[in-house]
Amino acid sequence: MGLAFLDEVIVGDCVEQMNALPEGCADLVFADPPYNLQLEGELRRPDNSKVDAVDDSWDRFGSFAEYDRFTRHWLTAARRVLKDSGALWVIGSYHNIFRVGAILQDLGFWILNDVVWRKTNPMPNFRGVRFTNAHETMIWAAKSRDQKSYTFNYEAMKALNDELQMRSDWTLPICSGHERLKDAAGGKAHSTQKPEALLHRVIVASTRPGDTILDPFFGSGTTGAVAKRLGRHFIGIERAANYAALAIERIAAITPVPEDAVEVTKSKRAEPRIPFGWVVEQGLLPPGSVLTGPTKRHRAKVRADGTLVCADATGSIHRIAAHVQGLDACNGWTFWHYEQNGSLVPIDLLRQRLRAALA
Repeated sequence: MGLAFLDEVIVGDCVEQMNALPEGCADLVFADPPYNLQLEGELRRPDNSKVDAVDDSWDRFGSFAEYDRFTRHWLTAARRVLKDSGALWVIGSYHNIFRVGAILQDLGFWILNDVVWRKTNPMPNFRGVRFTNAHETMIWAAKSRDQKSYTFNYEAMKALNDELQMRSDWTLPICSGHERLKDAAGGKAHSTQKPEALLHRVIVASTRPGDTILDPFFGSGTTGAVAKRLGRHFIGIERAANYAALAIERIAAITPVPEDAVEVTKSKRAEPRIPFGWVVEQGLLPPGSVLTGPTKRHRAKVRADGTLVCADATGSIHRIAAHVQGLDACNGWTFWHYEQNGSLVPIDLLRQRLRAALA
């Protein structure tokens, strides 16, 4: 089959089509399966107008047992196409997500997080007999408990969240306005179209540029549209030919962002290690330079071998930073400063300069 399936929408049953794909061909699976909402009859507002609810045939199952069999089959197929370093995202509501979660654990997936998508503009509860359903739940799971790595762009998520750790509750609006695709009659082209902002966050969080994302319930193609824009590949599988056609047209109109703009902020652990001695060798802080703490209370002198010497000790930037403060440990890169144009500058700036030169 080669790579003919990349960036394509495959029409057919998701289990059959995933089983026809090469094993380990996807870095990530994002799945938005039927929720099995179990709606009975029409849903109407207090003024007796009909609510445009999800009543499509593809969301109907005869029993929980039937839904569980369906879930087990597609999750088994999805696990097969995932790389050993891959992960799965699956979204659902209270109707199905707990059943999906139990089954994926039974199959060997390892849950990393459950993420609550809190909707800023949820549909009201018209009958007034329950709380308004204002959120959906996503499960993020590694392929197995024993896998050695999976992609999580922690620093990118922190940057996206204004330098605060990204939490597991995401407040985002539902798909509406110009983003909502319409049919010929002006109605919703797909009843459960997800907002692109949601997929943007998932993709930036858990993939790298050039990765392949498989969506077995492709629908209107939100996953493919965002993947193309962000420089990722996609594999879309959709049973309904009309939805597949809609997705193909939508994705064709997407312009990818420039290559240098899709790079994500790398974690500090992934950055190349820069010994302090390299800073000395490069002449950025020549031997004899005097470093101080952030308040100038502590001083140390740089030696030719990249160590520091203070009044009563010699050692690495970290050891001497801890020693002068009476601590067990300290990050010398952030503690020690040098003077530049009358201001104190952390030596970490010099480390970043060398890292940029290496890159």
